[in-house]
Amino acid sequence: MTPKSADRARTPQGVFGAELRLYRTQAGLSQAELADKAHVSHDVISKIETGERPPAEGFPGRLDAIAELDTRGTLTRIWGELRESARYSAYPGWFRPWADIEASATELRWYEPLVIPGLLQTEEYARALLSAQAGADTGAVEEQVAARLARQAVLDGERPPYLWCLLDEGVIRRPIGGPKVMHTQLLHLADMPDSSRVSVQVIPLEVGAHAGLLANFIIATAKDGPGILYLETATTGQVVEVPLVVSQASLIFDTLRSEALPRKASRDMIMKVAEQQWT
Repeated sequence: MTPKSADRARTPQGVFGAELRLYRTQAGLSQAELADKAHVSHDVISKIETGERPPAEGFPGRLDAIAELDTRGTLTRIWGELRESARYSAYPGWFRPWADIEASATELRWYEPLVIPGLLQTEEYARALLSAQAGADTGAVEEQVAARLARQAVLDGERPPYLWCLLDEGVIRRPIGGPKVMHTQLLHLADMPDSSRVSVQVIPLEVGAHAGLLANFIIATAKDGPGILYLETATTGQVVEVPLVVSQASLIFDTLRSEALPRKASRDMIMKVAEQQWT
């Protein structure tokens, strides 16, 4: 086991993957056979078992429903406990309220001038980013990476939120983790527009100064509820529910979106930067 694999094995998705592998082998099923019964690709089962990706929302329940595994609901229970534990151990206290809001949102409008949004980060990109923290501890970083990947399960659920992401062009050109990490990350990002519920648009550098250069922000909207704003600094984050402030942020988002390239042109730019700058 490599050091990276050993670190991953201690994460929530690593523990879940080990449990799934145990039940699968006890049932005498291959990964391909289990994938067929769960109606997913072999790659999905493989990555879940190695802890490379968390199970999608509702997927542990689908696994529990496979008679041959005879889990009796164990995988759903274990994943729920692991995910909750990861949230409270890896998230700073000021972020936990937002994690709950994000998980229940029907729409997320996200603007980022510096880095790839957390819900769209690859594992290696997230690890490189989180490792840059002052005094970063390997174990703590791995817990934070695991928690960030677990958050991404909201995009795989039966009713994922609409995710509208606006990125400054500098985001896709900033070297986080080196060329290989950036190339993989941008290819992942370019695949996002294939989903009807995810929109990624880039504000080109030629726009120059614009209203979003001061800070990133996210606006969450829940069904039949008011918008909620999340603001983050280098040391803390803040959830804002004041209607006037949320309205102002919405106006800024709409203004920025008018400056951004359309979805297809944005994807073309992302692919061009991936191939020309990061290979």
